[in-house]
Amino acid sequence: MRVLYNIGISLFTGMVLTSCVVGKKYSRADLNAPEKYREDITLTGDTILHPWKSYYKDPMLVSLIEKALVKNNEVLIAMKSMEQLDLTYKQAKLSLLPTLDFDAGASRSYQSKNSLNGSLSAQFIGKDYMDDYSANLRLSWEADIWGKAAMQKRDAKAGYFAQKENLSALKTRIIVQVAQSYYNLLGLDEQLKIAQKNIDLSNSTLSMMQMQYQSGLISSLALYQTEAQKKTAELLVPLAEANIAVQENALQILCGEYPDSIIRSGNLDVAELNVTLSSGVPVSLLSRRPDVKAAEYAVMSANAKTGLAKATMYPTLSLSPSIGINSFEFDTWFNFPGSVTKTIAANLVQPIFKKRQLRTAYEIAVLEQEKAVVQFKQSFIIAVGEVSDAMSKLKNADKRMELATEKSVSLDKATHDANLLYKSGMATYLEVIVAQNSALQNDLDVVAIKLEKLNAAINLYRALGGGVE
Repeated sequence: MRVLYNIGISLFTGMVLTSCVVGKKYSRADLNAPEKYREDITLTGDTILHPWKSYYKDPMLVSLIEKALVKNNEVLIAMKSMEQLDLTYKQAKLSLLPTLDFDAGASRSYQSKNSLNGSLSAQFIGKDYMDDYSANLRLSWEADIWGKAAMQKRDAKAGYFAQKENLSALKTRIIVQVAQSYYNLLGLDEQLKIAQKNIDLSNSTLSMMQMQYQSGLISSLALYQTEAQKKTAELLVPLAEANIAVQENALQILCGEYPDSIIRSGNLDVAELNVTLSSGVPVSLLSRRPDVKAAEYAVMSANAKTGLAKATMYPTLSLSPSIGINSFEFDTWFNFPGSVTKTIAANLVQPIFKKRQLRTAYEIAVLEQEKAVVQFKQSFIIAVGEVSDAMSKLKNADKRMELATEKSVSLDKATHDANLLYKSGMATYLEVIVAQNSALQNDLDVVAIKLEKLNAAINLYRALGGGVE
């Protein structure tokens, strides 16, 4: 009982000493955030906080995103990393507890007859060997004088939540990539339809010109140039089909599947997103953007590591009491209290000279913390910049779409009128070819602008924080 009492006193003394903490508490750096975004765009509501399923309406796209979030291999690896950090965090929470070890052993040593131990052994126990039987229970505990356990816990906790935010950022990126890939497929489908439409139109024009050529009304030059215009549209077909196959393969890989075709529905007009996102002060990004939050957790982790590096320069107090039984005869091994052994030990260690290793390690930790602060600020600046970029692209995509639509109407009329005028002999074959080629190019431009607008809306949703649940 006396031994247990002494151990209890030692543990209590160590716990009292844990009140001295050398690490500084974390405080967020001043970001000097701007009061508003560069682009002044009218955004309403707070749908930015809505889940992605309320943003993407296409059931086929929703199904692909759900599959990617479950089966994408990058996500699976990140989730395993989360499990590792969870175990590290749980371990860090137990760092204040002492360690308790039990060992038991038996040994027999044969002494030299000419040695003192050998002669005494033969004299007192009548044997030319000596046995030793022991069993010990050892307690070891380092008093957390400088708050190292709390700093280790903060470091592990920050690492865990940083990885959690990185996982959210990864999921957000996967959602964006799947949506963009799906809409790119719809865009390629549109390009294929435009090519087929222009091939049909070129076939009609070419049939008419072949009859005129056979009648001697036009030269072979007109016929060949019309055939070349048809080939221009025909060249788009294998290109679009190859791009569709490549995009389908990439999308299947994103979803954790082997390359295969993708079932899709609708078109780009149906897929257009209604952007009703909340604007507000950019500092609100800190509560939404997972990559910005992860960067701040990295600063918290670096702050804890700096405190730990500083604590290594201070004294450490460790207690190591033990109790056991020892005997040179097996029969008396568990003879109480005669075989009982007790030890109480306390060690105080103060580093004095270690070739400046501890000071250098601390200075490096300070620099790492300063780097983490700069990276946190940079991640916030990038976040604000991405929002401004997406707003600008979305705003100007609307203007370009309006102009391209008006141009499309004019070119459709021009193509129609050019064919009528050519049939009546009031227009040349060159005017027909130019009108058809201009209409073809403008139709392709309209598809590209639609994709730009969709991508801008997707990127704006992501840049403002998005939702992964």
